[in-house]
Amino acid sequence: MANVYLTVLYYVTGQYQTAIDHCKLVTRSQDHSHVVQGELLPKIDDDIDNVLGLSVFYQYVRTAALNQQQQTQHVSVFTTELFAHYLNIRCLSVMKCHQLTHTSSTDEVQQYQKCFLELQAIYTSDVLLLHVVNHAKYPTHNRRHVAVSSQTSLGVLHSLDTSELVELLQQSAVEHLTTFRQLELQEFSSIGLHCVHGAVVTDFEALYAYKRGEYQRCLQLSTHNVQTLLSVARMSCLFACPEFVQLMDDDIVSLTGLMLIVNPSLRELGEGKLSDVLSQLS
Repeated sequence: MANVYLTVLYYVTGQYQTAIDHCKLVTRSQDHSHVVQGELLPKIDDDIDNVLGLSVFYQYVRTAALNQQQQTQHVSVFTTELFAHYLNIRCLSVMKCHQLTHTSSTDEVQQYQKCFLELQAIYTSDVLLLHVVNHAKYPTHNRRHVAVSSQTSLGVLHSLDTSELVELLQQSAVEHLTTFRQLELQEFSSIGLHCVHGAVVTDFEALYAYKRGEYQRCLQLSTHNVQTLLSVARMSCLFACPEFVQLMDDDIVSLTGLMLIVNPSLRELGEGKLSDVLSQLS
């Protein structure tokens, strides 16, 4: 999945050869159990937007007009391997050239079609996207070559760095968590509890700054947060569940692990389980 989303990022930023390299990793993988979620994709092209829109409309027709049971898991998703084939074709089309192996866009389309026929499970979006490819015009006999580094070879594809994707995902998560804190503070203020039950909005930003080695900014944010929280009687919590481990330092991660060893029931999700949280002030 990391390679799929990296392909998207490289494609939308115009780094087509790197995107093709990641496509190859996806199509050669033996694990295609995951799906590409359309709602997580940035703007790629009009074809993808149209396919996703038609998929949602098709689902609406099934549920409303035909009175069939809604199956939301099949809406706005793509099979990873088919989606990688599509992006590979798009990259070759934009570059208007051959791969180092002189594989043409037509050959890639044929491989895409073959993969489609061999899959046992496909989604509505897959069918629509294949229809788009079958009716598109791609260059087939262009003899230009792409200039790539001499170090780019099939052997080094397996060592491509996915740290950029991880960094972007963490940054996006922190931005959404900060927005959540802002909404939480607005809620407290709207009901007159901001003086009793308070929250600071930069606790996740401070964690992220510490992780990135921006210690001066982390110190400034943390100092302000401590001074603010000392004046409130109750405060919000900071989650210590596994999804947040990447933002924590080793001590907090170890503490969370010890808690799970001592009390394995903490692994179970349920209403009222607050043992996997830390106060903002702590």
